Amino acid sequence: MPEIVLTALVSMRFYRFLTDIGAPIISLYLRRRLREGREDPARFDERLGIPSRARPEGKLVWCHAASVGEAMSVLSLVKTLKEHYPEWRILLTTGTMTSARMLVSFLPVDVIHQYVPVDRRPFVSRFLDHWRPDRVLWIESEVWPNLLTAISERHIPAALLNGRMSEKSFRQWSWAKNWAKALLSAFSLLFVQTEDDRRRFMALGARDVRRVGNLKFAAEPLPCDEEKLRNLRAQTGARKVWLMASTHEGEDEIALDVHKKLRARRSDLLMILVPRHPARGGAIAALAAREGLRCARRSAKEDIRPDTAVYLADTMGEMGLFYRLAPVTCLGGSFTWGGHNPIEPAQLGCAMIFGPRMTNFEEMAREIVRQNAALQVPDAEALTAALERLLDTPEAAGALAGAARAFAEQKRHVLDDTLRLLDPWFAEKRS
Repeated sequence: MPEIVLTALVSMRFYRFLTDIGAPIISLYLRRRLREGREDPARFDERLGIPSRARPEGKLVWCHAASVGEAMSVLSLVKTLKEHYPEWRILLTTGTMTSARMLVSFLPVDVIHQYVPVDRRPFVSRFLDHWRPDRVLWIESEVWPNLLTAISERHIPAALLNGRMSEKSFRQWSWAKNWAKALLSAFSLLFVQTEDDRRRFMALGARDVRRVGNLKFAAEPLPCDEEKLRNLRAQTGARKVWLMASTHEGEDEIALDVHKKLRARRSDLLMILVPRHPARGGAIAALAAREGLRCARRSAKEDIRPDTAVYLADTMGEMGLFYRLAPVTCLGGSFTWGGHNPIEPAQLGCAMIFGPRMTNFEEMAREIVRQNAALQVPDAEALTAALERLLDTPEAAGALAGAARAFAEQKRHVLDDTLRLLDPWFAEKRS
């Protein structure tokens, strides 16, 4: 859920008041995002609830996924919904340009994508008046009060899938428990990832909460352009390669320092560094230069040369390529933030390491370490030692990678379980 500070005084009425009187500020904010390239100029009206497509005839299920991670995990769900319920049309909304660009390549042709409207009542009303969904599937736990309230007021059956709630979010929502209960009442079904998630949602007044598991296990492996992979493999040749994936601020320094130490006795070692936000590419390249590490930037179409120490992959949507290229991977976000999805590298057979901060995937991280399918390290020194072992001992890296792949495969049933539980819900007549 959004990390907002809640007090006991917060209510739906107050929130609506703020979003109504704040209309000029919201408009200025959106225009600023548009100028900065963070909104899609060709489809900006969709953010105002103005559709760019006609509503298809027949029954319509609306699926909402917040951003890239949720959107990629929902692709398998969308494809399976089409197979199970061919009479239903599907509308998928997301909120970011990155997710929209990625989905264009992978969505079935008859699935409609739109940007989710900004959470103001006029925008929400326009959106719902046009699309008139018969069912709503909300992926994970992004909360937009005006949108959820409008769904409730229109008596549209809604289910929350892949729900999760951190301890921090739970404490914040506990200050406004009545409001949380009212918002959660929009969902007649809640399918959550872990037992801790189920307990927290129940404590806030949600009804019919079921632990099903994480839908990300059912996602297809991240895609990859095979020609690009062959090209990069030709450039790396016989060199040993490791990947630092999806770094946040403060982690690039850790990665570069670790890599410099590793190269002290492996002078041809190559690190692929993928920042979570590619816009930081220039700053990271400058850091590498200060460390005396020759850097090639993918965004500048620079090749990997024999003297390249760091390949800076400051692009979007190519993680599947780099997980396949590097047999040993460290997940970024796990040293300074809350971690990233370990299922993606596990599916592709990476020998995986992550840091101490995996709060976004806490239960999954514990389980994958318990099954000897990943290594968790407390700091940069331990990361250096773990990388040395895996790079020097291919059989150890292979065993870790094999266990990771098996871990991911054994939980793919979560999608079948979800659809089995949704069957009667889809069959119900709308009230």
